[in-house]
Amino acid sequence: MNRHLWKQIAGYGAFLAAGTLVLQWLDYYRLARSWPGEIYIGLIAAAFLALGVFIGMRVFAGPKPTPFDGNPKAVAALGVSPRELIVLQELAAGRSNKEIARRLDVSPNTVKTHLARLYEKLGAERRTDAIKRAREHGIIG
Repeated sequence: MNRHLWKQIAGYGAFLAAGTLVLQWLDYYRLARSWPGEIYIGLIAAAFLALGVFIGMRVFAGPKPTPFDGNPKAVAALGVSPRELIVLQELAAGRSNKEIARRLDVSPNTVKTHLARLYEKLGAERRTDAIKRAREHGIIG
C-alpha cells in the first residue's frame, strides 16, 4: 500500500476514536446527572473497601519469618566445610549423587567423598539419617 492510503486510514481511525470518546463522555455526563447520589455513595464505598483491605492486611498479617541462618555455630562445631554444606543442602533437596555432581560441576566420586565426610561428622549411616541429624542441629531447614 502506498503512503497516502495509510495516512487516510489513520485519519479515519482517529476520527472514529474521537467520536467514540465524545459519545462515551456524553453518556457518562447523562448518567452522572441522573444519579449523582448513587455515584458518590459507590465511590465512597469503594474507597472504604480499599482502606479496609489495606488495614486488614496490615493488622492480620503474621510476623515476617526470620531468615534461616543455617546455625553457623553448629556448622563450626561439627567442622562442616562450605562445600560439604552445599552438598548437604542438595542432599536434603532429594537429589542423587549424579545430579549433585552435575550441579556443582564436580565428579560423582567427589560427591561421594563429601558425603562420607558428612556422615562421619554427623554420626550418620544413611542419607536420610544425615538429613535428619542436620535438621536436628539446625544446619538445614
